[in-house]
Amino acid sequence: MSGRATIPSQAGAAPLLSVRDFKLAFDTFDGVYQAIDGISFDLAPGESLGIVGETGCGKSVTAKSITGLLPSPPARVRGGQILFDGEDMLRVGEARLQQIRGNDIAMIFQDPMTYLNPVFTIGTQLVDVIMAHQRVRPRAERMRRDAARDHAIDMLGRVHLPNPERQLDAYPYQLSGGMRQRVLIAMALSGRPRLLVADEPTTALDVTIQAQILDLIHELRVEFGLSVLMITHDLGVVASVCDRVVVMYAGQIVEDATMARLFDHPAHPYTRGLLAAVPHPGRPAASLSSIPGSLPNLLDPPVGCRFRDRCALAGDDCRRPPPITAIADGHKVACWRSPGESDAGA
Repeated sequence: MSGRATIPSQAGAAPLLSVRDFKLAFDTFDGVYQAIDGISFDLAPGESLGIVGETGCGKSVTAKSITGLLPSPPARVRGGQILFDGEDMLRVGEARLQQIRGNDIAMIFQDPMTYLNPVFTIGTQLVDVIMAHQRVRPRAERMRRDAARDHAIDMLGRVHLPNPERQLDAYPYQLSGGMRQRVLIAMALSGRPRLLVADEPTTALDVTIQAQILDLIHELRVEFGLSVLMITHDLGVVASVCDRVVVMYAGQIVEDATMARLFDHPAHPYTRGLLAAVPHPGRPAASLSSIPGSLPNLLDPPVGCRFRDRCALAGDDCRRPPPITAIADGHKVACWRSPGESDAGA
C-alpha cells in the first residue's frame, strides 16, 4: 500500500524457511487422503509470502505442518523436508519443537475465541505465555512475573489495544473481535519470533477491522523484522501485505510469483479463475465469473494435472503431471499450456 514503510531487501540471503518436496496424508476410515503432494517453496528473511487457494486446497495443513501442530495419527508425513534456519522441523523431537514454537515461529489463527480461555483474564493468559517463553532462555536472562506483566502491557500497546493496563483485567468476552485478534497478535509476538504464520487472521472480522489488522501486521513486520507466511483465500489480503504469492490447488502448488507478476500476468488457468472472481470497483457484479466444478477427491486424486477437469484449456497432455517451471524471473507455473495460451482472454 502507498505510504507504508518498507523492509530492506535481503535478496540472495539463505531462506529462513525452505519447504522441499513435502508430502503429507491423513489415514482415514475411507482410505488415505493425500492432502499435500510434493510442494516446495522458500521464504526469505523479512519477506512476506501469501499462500492462496480455495477451501480444502491444503493451505492450513501446510501452515500447521510447519509448526508441528497436526496430530499424528491421523496425519502422516510421506516425504520431504521443512527446513527452518537449516533445521528440519519434521525430524526434530517434540522438546525441540516446543522450544521453537513461540520463540522462533509464532502462529495466529482465524477465530480468537477458540484460542483464548474465557475463564481467565487477558492479562493472566498473556503473562502465562510470556513466562512460558522464559523456560528456554538462560536462567540469568529470564523475566520475573512482575517484569512479564510490564512486557504484556508493552505488547498490548504495540498492537494498539486502547488502555492496555485496563485491558489486562478484561475477559475475552468483554473485547470485540478485532480487539481479541490484537491480543492474539500480542501473544504471538511476545517471544520475539522470526517467523509469523498467520492462518486466515481476518476472516471472522468485518471489512474495516480487517484492514486495521492487516495494517498492524505490516507495521509489526517492519518493526520486528519479521518474515510472514500469510494463509488466506482472499486475494485482497495478498495484495495488501505480501511480496510474493504461492497458489495451491488440491494439495499442489500451481503457481509461484511475485505479487506484481501474479496480478499482472497470471499464467495458470486456476489463478486466472481466482482473479476473475474478485470484485472490482466500477465492475458490475454480473461480470464476475466462477470456476466450474469442485476440488477433486484426494482419496483418489486424478492422474496428471489435478485441475484439468475444471479447465477450459485442458488437452491430452494434461493427463501427465506438469512440472513447475520458471517462465520469468521470480515466476513459476505448473501448466502444460504456454503462458500465452493460459493468458488467452486477458
